[in-house]
Amino acid sequence: MAHAMRRFVPRVRPSLPGRWRYVRRRAISAVAAAFVVAALIAADRAGFFGRKPSPDLLKYDGQVFYVVKIVDGDTIDVDVPDGDSSRTRVRLWGVDTPETVKPGAPVEHFGPQAARFTQDACGGKGVELRLEPHSTRDKYARLLAYVVLPDGRMLNRELVAEGYGYADPRFEHSRKTEFLKLQDQARRAGRGLWKDATDSDLPSYYRGKLALQPAGVSP
Repeated sequence: MAHAMRRFVPRVRPSLPGRWRYVRRRAISAVAAAFVVAALIAADRAGFFGRKPSPDLLKYDGQVFYVVKIVDGDTIDVDVPDGDSSRTRVRLWGVDTPETVKPGAPVEHFGPQAARFTQDACGGKGVELRLEPHSTRDKYARLLAYVVLPDGRMLNRELVAEGYGYADPRFEHSRKTEFLKLQDQARRAGRGLWKDATDSDLPSYYRGKLALQPAGVSP
């Protein structure tokens, strides 16, 4: 009988204060873990685990700003101060539209149409800027960015796809291959400037290098 009693000794449940201490320890551990994660994220953004992000990335990348001026088909101004200027001049990554306002240069083939397309797409609207980490400024100190329109389309992409601008092959960026393919499709379909462009209308980096043909006719 004594042996049986030793086998069935009832377990003593923790007292209520003991359970509260256990819950409190778990809660403190969870808060501490969340604090450590937040600290690690902040340290990563500050560059403690690698190259520190450029000031341009921190200021502009993924942010929405209003377009206050259309300079040209591929250049806009947004409403955020930049250095001594009250606004930031943005040059669209990977696309080169025909000139309309370049000092000493004539208005180029399809330039006004390209500028009007950009005006209609984003003039006075809020747009999201997306930057390339490896390069955020051009030689004129203009911000280089992809411009995402309110409806989710990317202005850079639309300009090339619809034949309002050229896929600029001179500089490396993450969408270079995509833009070149879109340009080829627009050229073959005779969209926009490709409908009646001559070799002399093309930028110097494309002259003598692209086949031009009537709209809808594949080479």
